[in-house]
Amino acid sequence: MSGTARRIPVLVVLPPRTLLLDLAGPVEVLRIAGAAQERVAFSVRYVAPQARTRCSIGLDLGGTEPLPEAIAPGTVVLVPGASARMLGGEADPDEGAAEARIVDWLRGAVRPGHTLVTVCDGTLLAARAGLFDGYACTTHHASCARLAALAPQARVLENRLFVQDRDRFSSAGVTAGVDLMLHLVAEWAGPAAALAAARTLVVYMRRGPDDPQLSPWLEGRSHLHPVVHRAQDAIAAEPARAWSPEILGRLAGASPRNLARLFRVHAGMTVTDAVNRARIALARDLIAQTDLALEQVADRAGFGSARHMRRVWRQFHDAAPSNLRTQILVSKGP
Repeated sequence: MSGTARRIPVLVVLPPRTLLLDLAGPVEVLRIAGAAQERVAFSVRYVAPQARTRCSIGLDLGGTEPLPEAIAPGTVVLVPGASARMLGGEADPDEGAAEARIVDWLRGAVRPGHTLVTVCDGTLLAARAGLFDGYACTTHHASCARLAALAPQARVLENRLFVQDRDRFSSAGVTAGVDLMLHLVAEWAGPAAALAAARTLVVYMRRGPDDPQLSPWLEGRSHLHPVVHRAQDAIAAEPARAWSPEILGRLAGASPRNLARLFRVHAGMTVTDAVNRARIALARDLIAQTDLALEQVADRAGFGSARHMRRVWRQFHDAAPSNLRTQILVSKGP
């Protein structure tokens, strides 16, 4: 890892009966994404209110640190959920006390400048600490009513994979924790790192249902055909390039005619559609992350003119490009 890489500290809090998929899925995304690029390194530590934590499938998780007195600024605090019952064992009578310790610790330790990420019923622990008061959040569909009762000042959103509200992120749980972490990795380390993690884990990379379906990493990547993946990878790496059927076919290892057929069969779209999706994704990032004028955005994204970009944009997005920057600023809050 390059010495100039940005380091993101991640503090994983293990509750009693930690649901192993809630823990392993998001952390595996970080591990793979960290190895796939040199922009960002993830430094993961595990803390718990007790020396050993019995997880949902009956394994004891050791090697954790005690809950720290303070959390360094810029830390990501990840709270996975817990299973209602363990496989191969009975509930420990001290679990309630351990959960209460976590809640008290979260209440006192999580401050502005920290990023809170909760998976499944981990949202309930954070809600008990008051950390979602005034925020939108979600949890596993079976626990949404309980979450609303625990946190009447929170805005509980049901039927969501995950919810982002400023520096608070919550997910529906289990495999949705992977979706949320892929989304965060795309923000922190770039979409290519998130794509590498998704493909290594053999999951279909997607985001929450409210996110616009614009990115080439969101649609048409659930197949396993290597030729189409090579073409999609090339497009994603250089969306603004003038992609002729001949150039893309040579890179992918197929004739232009065969590549067009493979895209229709395996990706469910045309090659032109794939290129346009990638360019719209790039344009959206430029609009959201820079102050470039629309003509400059269109040029950098490979459209040539803002008029052409607007015409393609309407195929994927209800709001006009000029409205997007304001929408993103409002959604992130102060």
